[in-house]
Amino acid sequence: MRIEGGIFGLGAIFFWVVAAAYWVLSNDEIGTTAIAMTGFLAGLVAVYLLVTSKRVYPRPEDRDEAEIDEADPEYGFFSPHSWWPLVVALGAAVIVMGLVFAVWLIVLGIFLLIIALVGWLYEYYRGSFAR
Repeated sequence: MRIEGGIFGLGAIFFWVVAAAYWVLSNDEIGTTAIAMTGFLAGLVAVYLLVTSKRVYPRPEDRDEAEIDEADPEYGFFSPHSWWPLVVALGAAVIVMGLVFAVWLIVLGIFLLIIALVGWLYEYYRGSFAR
């Protein structure tokens, strides 16, 4: 975790330098504040990671003498291909278009979104991908 904390620390320093340069060159307060706050958020994550790295046992990724076999072999299950996220995005887009153009599109988008969420939830319970 020390490496990740260092990367976020470098990111925080970078954003603070950019905020200072932005303030000098543009004299804009809102943009400067946004960039400086981004630096503070990166610094917050860096401090958390560096403090946590001192409390926990070092991971194999953090030790120079670690072997490849020491890493966790199972990182979880990731769906290799699924069309349902695309349908969820389409349903959300139809809902947003309904807010702009017509109320009946909101109803259609909600119906499409419900079908997509149910299909995505039960994707691995039926069909050729059933477990």
